Amino acid sequence: MTEYGRGQGSEPWHPEDPLYGDDGWGGQQAHAGQQSPYGGQPQHYPEQPQQQYYDGGWGEGQQAHYGQAQQYQQYDQQYYAGQGQQQSYDQQAWGQGTHTHVQYTDPQDPYAQQASAGYGGQQPDHYGTQDAYPPPEPPGRRQAEPEPPQTDWDPGPDQGEHAFFAGGDDEEYEDDESSDGGKGRGGKKPKKKGRSGRACLVLVLIFGGGVGTVGYFGYQFYQNRFGPSPDYAGSGDGTQVTVVIPKGAGGYVIGQKLKEKDVVKSVDAFVSAQQSNPDGKKIQDGVYTMQEHMSAASAVELMLSPKSRSNLIIREGLRNSQVYALLDARLGVAAGTTAKVAKNDYKKLGLPSWALNHPNLKDPLEGFLYPSSYAATKGQKPEEVLKDMVTRANDKYEELGLQTKAKSLGLDGPWQLLTVASLVQAEGTSHEDFRKMAEVVYNRLKPGNPETYGSLEFDSTYNYVKNQSKIDLSIAELRKYNNPYNTYYVKGLPPGPIDNPGEEAIKGALDPTHDGWYYFISLDGKTSKFTKTLAEHDRLVQEFNASRKKN
Repeated sequence: MTEYGRGQGSEPWHPEDPLYGDDGWGGQQAHAGQQSPYGGQPQHYPEQPQQQYYDGGWGEGQQAHYGQAQQYQQYDQQYYAGQGQQQSYDQQAWGQGTHTHVQYTDPQDPYAQQASAGYGGQQPDHYGTQDAYPPPEPPGRRQAEPEPPQTDWDPGPDQGEHAFFAGGDDEEYEDDESSDGGKGRGGKKPKKKGRSGRACLVLVLIFGGGVGTVGYFGYQFYQNRFGPSPDYAGSGDGTQVTVVIPKGAGGYVIGQKLKEKDVVKSVDAFVSAQQSNPDGKKIQDGVYTMQEHMSAASAVELMLSPKSRSNLIIREGLRNSQVYALLDARLGVAAGTTAKVAKNDYKKLGLPSWALNHPNLKDPLEGFLYPSSYAATKGQKPEEVLKDMVTRANDKYEELGLQTKAKSLGLDGPWQLLTVASLVQAEGTSHEDFRKMAEVVYNRLKPGNPETYGSLEFDSTYNYVKNQSKIDLSIAELRKYNNPYNTYYVKGLPPGPIDNPGEEAIKGALDPTHDGWYYFISLDGKTSKFTKTLAEHDRLVQEFNASRKKN
């Protein structure tokens, strides 16, 4: 956009100006044949405090004189295109003489039809109003644009500063005695006490805290993912502790148990050491005697050694009365404590529904204290260990399918199948005997069998009810003792299991042979010989008696 007083040609300054669209102002060059629309006179802003003396008005073409105190710059070589004469401005006043006024006849000028082109007394001065656009002045007389009016709101140096950094709504003024609410004494705007220092301090604290937090967690992440796991050195400080490892525990669970007892320094160190050891996965559940402050590698080696194991071992074929005594001693409780808990709380220990409500039982838990290795140490309660044993028995019996296979063997249900397995466990001398021993049981149970006519006649049942393990028993003694468990006196199976059979005995009961065996005898206490007739059995009995006399 061409700046006033510098470019060639006309320059409209505002559409509402009366002379909008003319070809220039009097102080610049005009088109040929046209007089300056201002009559050659300089224009002043209404606000300028200048004294003007008018000799006859602009309309008569006379020159107006200004006060002698007003000094003007001389304009060099200003020409009017149509007159060809040079006008100069001296320092005191405009040049002498009169100027003829030429009517503005631009056909496109909406003001051309007005009676007078000058600003005489007949026409209102449109530049005298408060909101009018001021006419342009020569470059030497131009004044700087007035500053915009000040308001009470200061957005800050960047015209968008948040209230928090500029002091917000909590502004403090040096002079509170303001008469107009926005200015202080002397018309000056009150100064705000800047709070940028505090804001910067808050920013530094927030940024510093964020960097520190990120750095800390970043370091921890690096240590956890890539750094070595914390670990002790050596094989312990000599302080022994007992650690109980639950069944089915993996490396992380074992590591957690060891860390709880301060055996190892970190779980990750133990898991790494276990994975590095070729036999690391052979660590079993149970009770271990360890030392505090052991390196992870030494802890793994000790747990693989039998020296560290202190589990309670329940072997195959033990009766419940024997297991109770072992638990009393291991848990450090008075004799008979575990048996009392079993008798009073057996229904709370997790027995399956098919194991409940059987009549004439000596011990409802018999057959459910499954042979295995158990973590039992001083401080534990008897019911805790008993419940663990019953749970293990339930899992194994379900795995082997006692409920689904009992009917196919001619039995009423899994309870009778478990009872058969306990007889096989009690009478068999080795795992090779179990299938044949199971066949003997099933054959003798048949009511119409020609050998026993439905009677089992097992010494083990009599010994169970008597809580003994004798070999030399007379037939007369056996046949006269009236008890549901005495299979010499009562036909069929006893009321329930007579011991806790192991897995091999149960498998033998599930898969008996079919060779026609009815009798058995062990001559050396290690193996058994089986026969199909009573005569064959009697010959083996005589052989056994003869060998005993020699010894």
